Amino acid sequence: MLKYEDLYSDKLFERIIDRSNDGINVVDEKGILIYLNQISADYSNNMAEDMVGKHISEFYPDAVLLKVLENKHAFLDKKIHYVGTKKYVVSSYPIYVGNEFKGAFSVFKDIQEMDDLNRKVKYLELHLSLNRPEDKFSSVIGNSGSLKDVLVKAKRTVGSLAGPRHSIIIGESGTGKTMIANLIFKYAKEVGVIDNDAPFIEINCGQFTNTDIAAMEIFGSEEGAYTGSKQKKGLFEQANGGILFLDEAHALDNYQTMLLKAVESGRIRRIGGSREIPVDVIIIAASTKNLKDEMLPELYQRLAQYELYIPSLKERSIEERKNLFNHFIEKYINVVEELHGLRYNVVFTKDAEAAILNANYPRNIRQFRDVVNFSIDAAAPLISDIGDEKEINTVIDMEHLPFEIGEETSSIVISKRKDIIDGHAKDLIKGYRDAGYGPRKISKMLSEEGYDIEYYKVAYYLKK
Repeated sequence: MLKYEDLYSDKLFERIIDRSNDGINVVDEKGILIYLNQISADYSNNMAEDMVGKHISEFYPDAVLLKVLENKHAFLDKKIHYVGTKKYVVSSYPIYVGNEFKGAFSVFKDIQEMDDLNRKVKYLELHLSLNRPEDKFSSVIGNSGSLKDVLVKAKRTVGSLAGPRHSIIIGESGTGKTMIANLIFKYAKEVGVIDNDAPFIEINCGQFTNTDIAAMEIFGSEEGAYTGSKQKKGLFEQANGGILFLDEAHALDNYQTMLLKAVESGRIRRIGGSREIPVDVIIIAASTKNLKDEMLPELYQRLAQYELYIPSLKERSIEERKNLFNHFIEKYINVVEELHGLRYNVVFTKDAEAAILNANYPRNIRQFRDVVNFSIDAAAPLISDIGDEKEINTVIDMEHLPFEIGEETSSIVISKRKDIIDGHAKDLIKGYRDAGYGPRKISKMLSEEGYDIEYYKVAYYLKK
């Protein structure tokens, strides 16, 4: 059996401390090293036996131990720089025998790896901030223009006096459907419709190649429901008391009846289960397709108590696109200034700005944002080139734009009007409507005139 006195035999105690991840130094009252472990010796690139008997300052010129010897009290968690970029965190303590001061000892560790990790985390956070959507209705660009009616209706989905409603958000990819869903969630908390700690659960139903898997994610499963299955809570249960956001909801296919039952009864049944589980969930369904054609009529009727149509970037005014353009530039500048502590000036030439503003973006605002960021990246200096500069100027010209934008802008400017509702298209729609035609028929008739305008966009325009 190991005994206390065994620690001091055959240098067992020293061998244990040598295995520590922390460096340890012990000095007498004059600062002479009387003991150090192997980690400390390794940090200073010396042999331990060559260091003992010499003054601590020969190896650690800025040693916190020197302050302890001078002031005779502890210094805790002090960061110091040693060689190059190496950084240590040190805690140093006085040594008293009885009431007599005899020296000091310190425990320290290299935190360079930790600092590097923190720096990477900061880079990631700042990168995410470039792509983070707006978190307030009032800060959404277009709130007094193309999105004014949409945002008012979005508030009504959860803020009406009669209580919250389920809703549907329709729009092309990248128009901001997820942003609107998040804004509805935050507004619901603000007005007290849901608790502050209520969950927001999001799932893209289209990410699953098998609808059975999507259903098990949403409704949960019981052990034995399928080979190897285990009991698992579904997203409905996880969203209880909050909001369940079903993106690309058209992909649910034959499980729409289960969703309809959940909406009507407020209860769900896990896949393979027989027990009904009560859930209190506000559902927001979103899709790039018209859910009226994709869903069961009863389900669509239940969910579309409010239907929000998000216009594409092509349907938004040049003024709003210019505001978005400036907004993304400002975001980029703020990230650079926060990350590197310097003033950053970004200027687009007139040609480059015009090319970006007038280009076609199949993925809408998301792609528009990425093009702005890419263009600035292409013109900006590398981190290694900044040096001690406190202010950086970057000019973005045509050569810095993504190839397909720079080369195809002129043709895109001409062709992009084919699927927007311009003055001529408005006149056609009005004439067809006055003749008694509905949105579907009008959409087909417009295609004969060279306009590729989806019928739900026609319906949206007629509602306005």
